Amino acid sequence: MSDPILAALIAAGATILTALLQLRLSFGKELAAARSQSVGVKRKGRAPVTVLFVMLIAAAVGGFALSRWLTETEREEQSILERDLRAQVDQISRTANQLELTRAGARAEIEMEVLRKLGTDGVVVMASVSPCRPALVVNPPGTTTPPGVSADAAPAPTLPCSEAEANTVTLCATIPDKATVSEILLFARPAESDDPWSTHRLMPGQEFNQARFAAQSAEKPDAPGSKQVCQGFSLWAAQQSQVARMVVRYSL
Repeated sequence: MSDPILAALIAAGATILTALLQLRLSFGKELAAARSQSVGVKRKGRAPVTVLFVMLIAAAVGGFALSRWLTETEREEQSILERDLRAQVDQISRTANQLELTRAGARAEIEMEVLRKLGTDGVVVMASVSPCRPALVVNPPGTTTPPGVSADAAPAPTLPCSEAEANTVTLCATIPDKATVSEILLFARPAESDDPWSTHRLMPGQEFNQARFAAQSAEKPDAPGSKQVCQGFSLWAAQQSQVARMVVRYSL
């Protein structure tokens, strides 16, 4: 049994008990009066008893109705409170979702600005390439060493490397997959040089000091959301190492 119904029953019971006590007192008075009056007077005295009995029933019904009304009022108040709480929870959920969307949008905008700045400055890729190792020349039988030089001390003759024997490396810069390449800058200088890179710029396909970048660059897919821009570099010089440098600029 629920608490509101129990409260209604208690209120109705209290009302009935009060009416019964009043009826008991009134009935006692009627008995006392009946002993001192005639039979006709007794019949007249039954009317108050009937009225009290009707009042008892009316009090019981009224008490129960009042309890039910109070119960229904309490239920309505609880229902209104629940609706208000539910509305507040929904509003908080909508606010949290909007805040999350705002944060995601702001994060995406910041990341896009960083990528645009990186594209303007350029993505730099560098690689060191060792010198070519020329093939040794084997002296044919009967060949004599120069006068004054022993056969063991004489250096083995070598031939210069050809471009087909060059050491090659591929430089790849990673950029967003939706980016458009706007410029590719190519540089190469000796490994021990400290000269500014701007003084060692090369064009695609241009040969300089037995080194050359490929005439064309190539793009290939990378991880999701990115791609690679690649340029080959060849070195067939046998004297010193070279450092190849590529700067890729793009726009979004």
